[in-house]
Amino acid sequence: MSHSLFDAFTLGSTPLSNRIAMAPMTRSRTSQPGDVPNAMMATYYQQRADAGLIITEGAPVSAVARGYSMTPGIYTAEHIEGWKKVTQAVHAGGSKIFIQLWHVGRRSHSSISGQQPLSASACKDPDKVFGPLPEGGFGMVETETPLAMTQADIDQTIADFVQAARNAVEAGFDGVEIHAAHGYLFDSFLRPASNQRSDQYGGSQQNRIRFLVETLQAVSDEIGGDRVAVRLSPHIMEGFAADDAEIEEVVLKALAAIAPMKLAYVHFSERISRYVEVPESFRRRVREIYPHPVMVAGKLTCEMAQAMLDKGYADLFAFGTPYITNPDLATRLRNGWPLRAFDPDARLTLYGGDAKGYTDYAPWQG
Repeated sequence: MSHSLFDAFTLGSTPLSNRIAMAPMTRSRTSQPGDVPNAMMATYYQQRADAGLIITEGAPVSAVARGYSMTPGIYTAEHIEGWKKVTQAVHAGGSKIFIQLWHVGRRSHSSISGQQPLSASACKDPDKVFGPLPEGGFGMVETETPLAMTQADIDQTIADFVQAARNAVEAGFDGVEIHAAHGYLFDSFLRPASNQRSDQYGGSQQNRIRFLVETLQAVSDEIGGDRVAVRLSPHIMEGFAADDAEIEEVVLKALAAIAPMKLAYVHFSERISRYVEVPESFRRRVREIYPHPVMVAGKLTCEMAQAMLDKGYADLFAFGTPYITNPDLATRLRNGWPLRAFDPDARLTLYGGDAKGYTDYAPWQG
């Protein structure tokens, strides 16, 4: 029996109206001080509630986890109250919503997080993130060399993710997605270029997946595996100067280790930044090793997503950039209506600012 992107789908115990997800995208529109989610953000997400599932922009799980200015946290009472506006708006719009839990690791600067960044090892590659400029205002700033995490740092970080998941449930989220992609904290543990540790979290492939597996297990134990997801990007080299010959094998080992947790889904981010195309052999091996829902994101078209669904390689398909300028994207795709292009003006309003380029894109008028 063939399936369509527009068929209903159930994630664990969460029913979705279709297989289309809104991908997580940093927009830096919080209220200051405190990086608190606000009513404008609630409007933005509600406008896009024709997606079966919305995944929020990355939400730092602590102050040191922060790597982009004005991103919404999930570690204070004010954050929880702010996010309640968002979850209520999205549920009223008919969609489900997972929050992406974020620790950027070395992709940060002390002017953003308030302290020297933490990572697997004290390794730095050329990299820029959105933060305060020395001359005033905000823009792209070069990252700092991180400190290698101690065992106490690792234990605290796992505890931070567990608390953030607890906070997310209190805020009304249907689940959480742990960001382990794009050169951020967990990704830096997976790759030998950024993980030069000699303890139980470094060296062998099994050791390099340990931190991620322990965190996913702890969060699943807290809120239930069916409300936990993880994002991975083995074919993207964002935040790294060199390619990684081992990363496919490392990720497959991680999938085998987490399969018993029966997570809501595993989310593969693809075809952004510096990347290689995903070989079909990898998609087949994922399906052999991992029997639970798989989501794919990365410059997808409807046709590409449907082809992957037909081959059984993935169950859910996340669209990012098109959702910025097309708040009713799933409806447009279902009806074959034209999409509004992501033009240079849209790029200028990606990070920070007000409603312009954020909540002022209209649905299809006909």
